Amino acid sequence: MNAQPKSGISRSSWTALGAAVVVATGLITVASFSGTGAADSDVTQAAATSTTSAPTTGTSTSTSAPGPTLNPVVVAGPTTLSAPAADRSLAKLETLAVKGRAPKTGYSRDQFGQSWTDDVTVAGGHNGCDTRNDILRRDLAPIVLKPGSNGCAVLSGTLDDPYTATRIQFMRGKTTSSAVQIDHVVALSDAWQKGAQQLSPMERRNFANDPRNLQATDGAANQQKGAGDAATWLPSNKSYRCVYVTRQIDVKSIYRLWVTQAEKDAMVRILAGCGGTPVASTPPTSDLSETATRTATPAPAYTPPPSTQRPMYVAPPPAGDDGGSTYYANCSAVRAAGADPIRVGEPGYRPGLDRDGDGVGCE
Repeated sequence: MNAQPKSGISRSSWTALGAAVVVATGLITVASFSGTGAADSDVTQAAATSTTSAPTTGTSTSTSAPGPTLNPVVVAGPTTLSAPAADRSLAKLETLAVKGRAPKTGYSRDQFGQSWTDDVTVAGGHNGCDTRNDILRRDLAPIVLKPGSNGCAVLSGTLDDPYTATRIQFMRGKTTSSAVQIDHVVALSDAWQKGAQQLSPMERRNFANDPRNLQATDGAANQQKGAGDAATWLPSNKSYRCVYVTRQIDVKSIYRLWVTQAEKDAMVRILAGCGGTPVASTPPTSDLSETATRTATPAPAYTPPPSTQRPMYVAPPPAGDDGGSTYYANCSAVRAAGADPIRVGEPGYRPGLDRDGDGVGCE
């Protein structure tokens, strides 16, 4: 025979009290799954609602393990850029080296560690969740979490995609998860050709999993971007381009990567369109103490000797849409000639090749 509790409370009362504790503990655990930011209240509410409407889902099975706590730096950041912020980005851009691309020799995804590893020292590292789910929890709202996953795995949610300005419903599954992909703002291949070869394996692993370099976005847009830099690919949502370029500059500065001249020109153009003032190069100045006491003697003007040759007549080039001799019938011809993307002022550019009118054709 089992003894009754010494407190004198009946067995039925103890059973009811225990059930109440399990339910309450389950709700506390659901609340602990959230990180920081406005979207977290949506996460808690969605999970709590699921628990209330279907108490037999097994939410309480993870009550013994707290949910992950993410570093505040994981916050996605603004979607618009002010003129002062654009100026700061332009100033930071001036600190980046300008070089050509290094060979892609030796590049592979493995150079940046296991995909979405938690073994990193950037924000979100060692929190028990893989990086992909960290970013899905950050960028989707509201979300539903998978029971028994320690608050990590996202089953469903809504993404307001900054790249395409569209709303995407995410549903976890073999044929549906790819609708939302995680983009490396600075692509891994691009980084490899612009300085990442000199980073340590740990730094490359951090780079590939740094929330500052990651953005949940439309799967098709991510595939279209590929390994493009700012000179070859920009989000179709023009209002986000300034923030996008700023994020690239920040990441390249953090990881000591360089930019190509074409890439820098594109970044300057985008940030100038957001109210930023491009940093002008300052010519070397003379010593004021010398100029105050010394008067420079102007050099004599150079007079070329008279020419004995008759000037040759050069026929003007045939008129084309770009005012020059180069003409491309379509973007396929531009790509075949290796001239993509083609910009305003470059041979062969014409408005017909620039569908979104941003000055860059055949993007």
